[in-house]
Amino acid sequence: MDNNLNTNVDDKGGFLWGLLGCCIPIVGLILFLVWKDSKPRTAKAAGIGALVCVVVYVVFYIIMAIAGVSLAALYS
Repeated sequence: MDNNLNTNVDDKGGFLWGLLGCCIPIVGLILFLVWKDSKPRTAKAAGIGALVCVVVYVVFYIIMAIAGVSLAALYS
């Protein structure tokens, strides 16, 4: 049985879907979940964009927390 339900869908992926996922991570996650079966390349682009954004936010907050603790220790 063929798992590809809709073979005539134009699924090129694309940078702009990844950019949308990066700018608005919740939209990228929703698009990934909705399109993962029907448009796997586009879903992957949106999902990776959302994931990159979340990872950048987490790394930024960790760096800021370390900087804050180190500055507090320096001036106390």
